[in-house]
Amino acid sequence: MDNRIVVHYNERVSLIEKNWGIILKRIEYKKIVFTIILLVINIGVFVVVSFLGGQTGIREMLTWAALHDHAVIFHQEYYRFITSFFVHFDVEHLGHNMLMLGALGYNLELEKGHIKFILIYFLSGLGGNLVSFGIRQMMGQVVMSGGASGAVFGLMGALLGTYLKYRRPIGRMTGRGILIMVAFSIYFGFVSSGVDNAAHIGGLITGFIISLLM
Repeated sequence: MDNRIVVHYNERVSLIEKNWGIILKRIEYKKIVFTIILLVINIGVFVVVSFLGGQTGIREMLTWAALHDHAVIFHQEYYRFITSFFVHFDVEHLGHNMLMLGALGYNLELEKGHIKFILIYFLSGLGGNLVSFGIRQMMGQVVMSGGASGAVFGLMGALLGTYLKYRRPIGRMTGRGILIMVAFSIYFGFVSSGVDNAAHIGGLITGFIISLLM
């Protein structure tokens, strides 16, 4: 191989490594501890269950932990309002939610701090599930739901509420970016099938209100 090609290749590799090093150094890991913990728990649960039981294991996990109306009503398994936003139906479902959690959590935890951030996450997930459960009961629907999207939409709502309250960028997100993200997320939820939009809207509103109260 031509020595010039080797030198050029090595220079490009060194440049890529240098740029990634700069990016990683700029990520303030100690300030986003709970975001990282939530990512690890969600991904870890899915990977372990998939590895041990495959699709059968995932179905059993959902049966035990997802929000199922009959389990709540007839067996008083109220813990499902929390456990349901730590389980996911497939890799695509998990990947989308974790991507959003990482991006939103990074900015919101830097802005609000650890305790307020984790409160927003859990209360938004709970609020989204309660709204979804209530609407399903009114419409006579019996379904099983799961995923972190209600809590993730709560983080989005909290970013929006914080921006409207202070009128400045939140973390590294501008007001326009937050508004566009909210609009597109709601739109894609309604045009997609198999999406629990009630949990999304419930989480969004819960996070928005909590951020204003904080």
